[in-house]
Amino acid sequence: MRKLRDPVPGMPVPDVTPMFAAHVAMDELILALVMGPNRFPRRADYERVATELRRARRLFEAQGWLDDPRSYHREPPPLDEPAVSRGWALGQSYERLLFPSGWQPRSEEPGAERWATYEHNRTAVATVLRHRDRPRPWVVGVHGFAMGSAFMDFVGVHALRLHRELGLNVALPVLPLHGARKINRLSGEAFLGFDLINTVHGLTQAVWDVRRVLTWIETQEPVGIAMYGVSLGGYVTALVASIDERLSCVIAGIPVVDFPGLISAHSPVHLRMRAIEHEIIDGNAEVVHRVISPLAFEPAVPVERRFIFAGLGDRLARPSQAYRLWLHWERPSTCWYAGNHVGYLWSTQVTDFILRALTSSGFDGRGAATASNHRRSAPSEPAPPG
Repeated sequence: MRKLRDPVPGMPVPDVTPMFAAHVAMDELILALVMGPNRFPRRADYERVATELRRARRLFEAQGWLDDPRSYHREPPPLDEPAVSRGWALGQSYERLLFPSGWQPRSEEPGAERWATYEHNRTAVATVLRHRDRPRPWVVGVHGFAMGSAFMDFVGVHALRLHRELGLNVALPVLPLHGARKINRLSGEAFLGFDLINTVHGLTQAVWDVRRVLTWIETQEPVGIAMYGVSLGGYVTALVASIDERLSCVIAGIPVVDFPGLISAHSPVHLRMRAIEHEIIDGNAEVVHRVISPLAFEPAVPVERRFIFAGLGDRLARPSQAYRLWLHWERPSTCWYAGNHVGYLWSTQVTDFILRALTSSGFDGRGAATASNHRRSAPSEPAPPG
């Protein structure tokens, strides 16, 4: 079989099979729909976004947040008594936690007034699957872009398998502006787009909300807490793993780590050049996004409990994004599968990797493993050579 040219030194190169080509074509079709002319920014948008980024850069530099990105993130209050309702999806009953997020951008930050108008976003939501017989390990699963419903998240982060087969308790936070928190017809549309300050606010609030959920899990007698996210959720997972020390295992699936770079890669040439002329791309966006970049933080989870999986045919998140995280995370155990962005959903290679990553780290609710102290070696899944 003919092989693709190695796009990044050290990254595995897949065989170009008909199935692999179909995977890539599926992603390209999605890109064509998402990046259609009706979604292009208007000329006035460039000046507005450029102005916000310039203001944010001056503020972030003056406050020292660019030198110490951790100082940009505020400590959230504990989540003590969330409202609880019940639901049913895919033959599984679940609990839904609802609580005031309590997060807003600082009043001096660009875009703060706009963010304050997103009323539905003020209530944070998390779906919970748990066994009540005894204390068990917990996994926090973080969904991807355009998800955020129990139905989609049960499938998207393998929640039912983790709950039923491994006997784990699972918490599924809904990201800002997604699911019941959305403000547009498309879940998450205002989170990711040309308004790059919105992305800063969305990711910062996501970290805040997830950390509040972690404080609630601590009150449930957890036998260790792991975190597993896909796509946008992989970004949030990598960021939380660098800011919060409560996690003892982390899995970043098909992760994004650099949204300005991704927008630049996906944009038509004329739009990219216009964004460069306004010092948005290749300028202020990259600097401002440092405060929410997983690559600007050192992970708090030990390297033997860091795991990554990514698709070699991924045209949405791009495998180079996962590769950069792999390097920054000191080359942890990684599963490179021959598929597209959503190909992990039907990849037994990925599913087996996730289950081994968790069980080898002590996250097996079927027995008496103690994930908080467990120190077995990571799965033997090969990582790309350095």
